[in-house]
Amino acid sequence: MKSLRDTTHALDVGLAEIRQQFEVPEAFPHEVLFAAANSARREPDEHIDRTEVPFVTLDPASSTDLDQAFTITASGDDLVLQYAIADVAWFVSDGDVLDTQAWQRGTTIYLPDGKSGLYPSVLSEAAASLLPDGPRPAVVFHVRLSPEGTPTLDGAERALVRTRAKLAYDTVSPAELPAGFEEFARRMAAASLARGAGPVDPPEQLVERNSHGYRLSFRPRLASESANAALSLATNIAVAEAMLQAHVGLFRVMPSPDDGAVRRLRHTATAFGLHWPKEQSLDDFARTLDANDAKQAAFMLAVRRAGGGASYTTYEDGVVPWHAAMASSYAHATAPLRRLADRYVVQTVLAVANGREVPSAVAEALPRLPTAMARAAAKGGQIDRAVIDLAEAVLLEGHEGQTFLAVVIDDDPEFSRIQLRDIAVVAKVKAKGLRPGDECRVKLLGVDTAARTVHFERVA
Repeated sequence: MKSLRDTTHALDVGLAEIRQQFEVPEAFPHEVLFAAANSARREPDEHIDRTEVPFVTLDPASSTDLDQAFTITASGDDLVLQYAIADVAWFVSDGDVLDTQAWQRGTTIYLPDGKSGLYPSVLSEAAASLLPDGPRPAVVFHVRLSPEGTPTLDGAERALVRTRAKLAYDTVSPAELPAGFEEFARRMAAASLARGAGPVDPPEQLVERNSHGYRLSFRPRLASESANAALSLATNIAVAEAMLQAHVGLFRVMPSPDDGAVRRLRHTATAFGLHWPKEQSLDDFARTLDANDAKQAAFMLAVRRAGGGASYTTYEDGVVPWHAAMASSYAHATAPLRRLADRYVVQTVLAVANGREVPSAVAEALPRLPTAMARAAAKGGQIDRAVIDLAEAVLLEGHEGQTFLAVVIDDDPEFSRIQLRDIAVVAKVKAKGLRPGDECRVKLLGVDTAARTVHFERVA
């Protein structure tokens, strides 16, 4: 982790340029804000009163766009998750100006100096957000988890809920969480292992505000965050299965690395000095990795790059949509305040779970969503990379001529990708004879904050 004391305001200027370059919306049109204000006053009248249920939320401390609230109870040997999801469709009607604007945006875009929301804040951070300041309309998924960790959807209903507490990943204590929270996460982890799921979570390279301005860091996932993710995973698997059984829906899919990619990864592991037994699968080996170890973390990044990217697909007869990292069919239903697709999946499952036809507007939207979401994801990825490139340039400006210890994390015929040992910077260097896992010394030749580039050369 490294603080950036941006005395020349190069980072602030660069962030403004990134917003302009990628046409990040700065504000909503007046008519959209007007419609959102009107929608925010809409009184729920199709929702069952569940305000007596002790829901809580668990998110980053600063988050105010809260998609999910939960409670967990025992039912015999099973655990039952009541997962309240923000009922965005209650506030946004198909074809209205809020809907049209959301289709243009696709997702909420997060930058260090602020976010560009999918919906106006009067909805996403107030009326539709599951904050603990009053009852909110929600769609509650009832997800039953067996002792073996198999999730099934018991039902879905529109309900009025009241969140009891807004909990944060970095401060939450076990006493604040439902009694079955840790056991639920344990069952899901065991089930993932049993079915051969191999998701890896390498440290995330982040640029965040802090008291000094900004910081550049690699942040491994907190234990509370991983346990909380099990709730969404269980729900999204159960939702996907319910849609499959109904022969309808939108799914998240991801291919496995092919045989050639796995062979290359074995060479990479050898170069890193990691022992990967010949008879052990990639998924099994990946589950043994520690994201806090530099070489293992670098290998985790290599695994992520080796697989094909995730995408969306609609239901197709005779085809089982598959997400290789989850080793299961999978859907996105739990973040409708931040992802356009989730609003439609929630409505689909609400209909399916109650024996109703999927609303025609929803059915007609499903085939258009893969393209819309792919466009939004590509833009978000470009922005994230540009922000990190900018932060790295600002961090290194003034250090031209210095040498740094680095480790090679990937290579190609032209360049080796390196990670500096002491600061969270990933860069390229042109050097022969380097392999993934090799350590090297590099000299910083130049920095261009306007172009968001740094230039290194290998030194003896």
